[in-house]
Amino acid sequence: MKTTVSILLSAVLCTVGIGCLSAQSLIETVEIPAGSFYMGSNGEGEDADEAPVHRVTISQSFRMGKTEVTNAQFEAFRPSHKSLRGKDGVSKEDDEAVVNVSYQDAVDFCKWLSEKEGKNYRLPTEAEWEYACRAGTYTKYYTGDYLPESMCRNQTIVRNYQPVSLKAGSGVPNAFGLYNMHGNVEEWCLDWYGPYSDEAQTDPTGPATGLYRVTRGGSHHTPTDYLRSANRMAMLPDDRHSLTGFRVVQSDIQFPVLPETCFFLDPIPFVVAPEIPDVPFYAHNHQPSVTWCDNGDLLAIWFSANQENGRGMVVLQSRLKAGEDHWSPATLFFKVPDRNMTGSSLFNDGHGTLYHFNGVEAAGDWQNLMVVMRMSKDNGYTWTAPKIIAPEHAKRHQVISGTIRTSKGWLVQACDAGPEGHDGAAVLVSKDGGRSWEDPWDGAPKPEFREGTVGTTVAGIHAGVVELKDGSWMALGRGNTIVTKNGSKRMPMSVSEDGGATWRYSASPFPPIDGGQRLVLMRLREGPILLVSFTDHPQRTPEDERGMVFKRKDGTEYRGYGMYAALSYDEGKTWPVRKLLSDGNERFLDGGAWTGFFVMDTSHAEPRGYLAGTQSPDGIIHIVSSRLHYRFDLKWLEQLP
Repeated sequence: MKTTVSILLSAVLCTVGIGCLSAQSLIETVEIPAGSFYMGSNGEGEDADEAPVHRVTISQSFRMGKTEVTNAQFEAFRPSHKSLRGKDGVSKEDDEAVVNVSYQDAVDFCKWLSEKEGKNYRLPTEAEWEYACRAGTYTKYYTGDYLPESMCRNQTIVRNYQPVSLKAGSGVPNAFGLYNMHGNVEEWCLDWYGPYSDEAQTDPTGPATGLYRVTRGGSHHTPTDYLRSANRMAMLPDDRHSLTGFRVVQSDIQFPVLPETCFFLDPIPFVVAPEIPDVPFYAHNHQPSVTWCDNGDLLAIWFSANQENGRGMVVLQSRLKAGEDHWSPATLFFKVPDRNMTGSSLFNDGHGTLYHFNGVEAAGDWQNLMVVMRMSKDNGYTWTAPKIIAPEHAKRHQVISGTIRTSKGWLVQACDAGPEGHDGAAVLVSKDGGRSWEDPWDGAPKPEFREGTVGTTVAGIHAGVVELKDGSWMALGRGNTIVTKNGSKRMPMSVSEDGGATWRYSASPFPPIDGGQRLVLMRLREGPILLVSFTDHPQRTPEDERGMVFKRKDGTEYRGYGMYAALSYDEGKTWPVRKLLSDGNERFLDGGAWTGFFVMDTSHAEPRGYLAGTQSPDGIIHIVSSRLHYRFDLKWLEQLP
């Protein structure tokens, strides 16, 4: 049954000459058949993001707006937009393409239209857009190598726009019956902007998250090269200007539209069994490290073994390629034959180099390790030969994930100081970009890890280290629990003001952790320091000490259990944000290794696991446990549940 809005809008559209619409449709759409095509171009320079050309299959037919959404159509949803008509001297009339709409404005229109008409409307994916635009062609434009004059809207660079008509449905349609796919206005697409893969894809939707949303088609007052079928553009999602509008897709395939900010994605496994039979893959997969790569990929490594102190241990890798939602099957990353390989770390220095650090035992156990380093300049696909940076097979060499680069350019690699749970942690330091390394330790025996004392070893094994703004270093670790004056048990905090030579110990505000648990301590790109740890040990913490108190948005409190995040905005003095790492949705998950199966819900998160973390340039925080990969952003952390 036609709604009142549809009746009124149909009357308006008939009057302005767009044509009377059917009783069921506010937007006139055309059928786009399923099929395959080759997406992209061999562009170079500023067009390099169009490469490589890759085969894409659109598995199901869909319907697409014959024209861009017009002012009259959009203002049936949001009447207040009429005040923007004619801004910058363009798009004044009812039948002209709407502009000055953000990505979320376009998404909200699609949602409104879906509810009004009982059909599934959304923005086109970037692949759907190019497939529909080309309509079987591989020339620059669907009209050939040139655009006809009827489709040009002052296609040149100007500082001030000239009066041009943005009337929807003008010019020459393509073979699918679509108008204005080249020029008129840019069009929002569903996808986050990211690099292409050379692999064949079916119904791709772009990266899971990002900084920019794709726009396509080019606009008025834009050189024609930006109007080509293959040309890619992008915008900040909140941006609104007079060049960009959108058109809709009506399809039974509904892709998830992630919020622009404040998101927590479903945990996914990064430990994926190999497809190649000769890749060794054992029962126990544990102790990961993860980094972002310059090409947009994530790279994770971990050890695989039947026993942790065995010689058969190998280091495996998996990759989450940019734009994909599943990690690749495991392949061999690093192995010295018949040697124990305990302890790995990956690090992107932000200047084009990935570092890999690993312990290598002479025999089985994980006590007498030397440390080797490798480097990669091609996103981790090839690596230099291993270089021994700590040659003695000794204690203080069990590598911990969490390498940092200080403001002085020093590389700092934390290592367990011994094989036992209360041996504390050491640091290896390079002041010359990895060419030489030293342990600032002066040979002093293991100190007493008590409040206010000073020693030469970080309190707690598996420690995370960050540099503070005053140049000192702060570390948090597992074990060496400090008991406060009121009898509370606290995770130890260590601070060094002399480059790791000495450390002063104090009680942190956080509960201690124990076997099968490892924390992450890192500085976020936005400035705060992030701790990810566990509220308790599910088997070793007394029942009356389990859990932590968290706050809800309405001011009430609740007790939560498992993995949590805490944020400090004042260099570790206070931690005002503490949040359980769960979005409240119930899930039954396999944490692997020592964790096993667990239930995530409103008050429970992963109970234990060895954590590693990185933050990619798009702001996404990536935490891996012994098997699972978590993705969220700072705004989600800062928002109370």
